[in-house]
Amino acid sequence: MSESGDDSRELGLELGDLEDELQSEEYPVSADELLDRYGDHEVEMSGGSESFREVLVTGGDEEFESADEVKQTILNRVSSEAVGRQGYSDRGPNTEGSENDEAL
Repeated sequence: MSESGDDSRELGLELGDLEDELQSEEYPVSADELLDRYGDHEVEMSGGSESFREVLVTGGDEEFESADEVKQTILNRVSSEAVGRQGYSDRGPNTEGSENDEAL
């Protein structure tokens, strides 16, 4: 977190002013209302950015009960650009015949 306490980066995403806006929103609120109000806000990620509209694309009547629910939905829906190195694992190689095979 930054010294000023306003660092809104979470899991590689930066919501900026959108996070404050979502916190001050009155809930429950529909996805359509959120898109009308905040659709042009940018969600910054390690590989670039997407508009809130692109991230929150919905297929129907979706309603949110809290800012936390909206943020979780953003985390679930961002594109693969939000992921650091795709396919990366810090678990190391598991080669055939290694001791780890027995534990599986």
